[in-house]
Amino acid sequence: MRWRKKKRATAIEIDNLVRPVARGDRFSASDLVSEATSDIGSRPGRLVMTILGTVLGIGSLVATWGFAQTAAGQISSQFNQAASTQVSIEPETASFGESSGALGRIPWDAPERLGRLAGVEGAALLSDVQLGDGVTITSVPLNDPSAPATAVPPVQATSADLLEVVGGEMKTGRMFDAGHDERGDRVAVLGTRVADKLNIARVDSQPSIFIGGTAYAVIGILGDVQTNGDLRDAVIIPTGTARHDFGLVAPDQVIAHIAVGAGPQIADQAPLALASDKPDSLKVRAPKAGSTLGAAVQGDVNVVFLIVGAVSLLAGGLGIANVTLLSVTERTGEIGLRRALGATRRQIAAQFTVESIVIGVLGGLIGAALGVLAVVGVAAIQQWTAVVDPVVAIAGVVVGALVGWISGWYPARRASLIEPITALRAGG
Repeated sequence: MRWRKKKRATAIEIDNLVRPVARGDRFSASDLVSEATSDIGSRPGRLVMTILGTVLGIGSLVATWGFAQTAAGQISSQFNQAASTQVSIEPETASFGESSGALGRIPWDAPERLGRLAGVEGAALLSDVQLGDGVTITSVPLNDPSAPATAVPPVQATSADLLEVVGGEMKTGRMFDAGHDERGDRVAVLGTRVADKLNIARVDSQPSIFIGGTAYAVIGILGDVQTNGDLRDAVIIPTGTARHDFGLVAPDQVIAHIAVGAGPQIADQAPLALASDKPDSLKVRAPKAGSTLGAAVQGDVNVVFLIVGAVSLLAGGLGIANVTLLSVTERTGEIGLRRALGATRRQIAAQFTVESIVIGVLGGLIGAALGVLAVVGVAAIQQWTAVVDPVVAIAGVVVGALVGWISGWYPARRASLIEPITALRAGG
């Protein structure tokens, strides 16, 4: 009886030893992570080359997005400072089928009228002066018949507040004032390129230019301007002088410098202020609110930069896939041994998938950090305001993990299909 009990106990012990343990108990989640990361650290050189593509891809993605945001901010800032604060008003012209000519007229006191509107910071008249055939502009009173003919620079008539309206500055000398305009004084301000053509570089010697033989004292040379860049190629005289000497009938247009965002309001009010009886006879060019041009430029820049980053990221993903496939080939014997010890196909696939995801995360972390540093460094050198969205940096790490998972899917599936006997024979 005692012998039978002992034999039964021995049979139970043997049965417990032979009976396989549940596969879920053999390879836990910690074992999976350990197996997946052990091979990564064993080949540091290969690890560096593997994550290099992902680092470049994520770094390019984060950096280009940051550069796009920073550049768009600078473009938007410049746009707000120049074009978004400029309003131009001119007479409407007759449409097709009607008599040609202007339908409206800009009043001579248009700058004063616009100055009463809220949002207008300054206004000035601006007109093209018609010189007539054969009229020349020279810096000497006599013309040399043997000298080659040169193009006559355009003459612009304007009021005294032009400099503030176009955001300009004087290279030398001064701008004429309201007194010159009212008296019709024969004074002129030269654009910087016209001054070079006429060989006038300074005004302290009181130089003069001759328009059709009539002398005009040069009192200043215009430098850079934020808007109306064609003024650099023009001879600028007071509006009163143009009315007296050249019979200017009416201003061609009035331009105004306004506060940012006041464009729609000025577009509605300016025609009523200048021509209350016929507001439709005037055409107003005013910027839209919200700087839609800046937003459009930002969108275009973002698309171009994101395409470049995506191409780099694709190269990084292919690098991970190639190295993971090579790792599967080299570790065929290890795969067979693990299968023989009870590892399932799913566990083998999970091992290589986790390995690829870890590589992608490492590349994403390093690439996002380098991308942010590149944006901040370039912005500091260029004295820009760096725009880096933290969400973009975090998204870079997530994208790196996603690229690793996608790149490791096929190699992991290929590893899971390897049969234990075949793998052990190949590994041996």
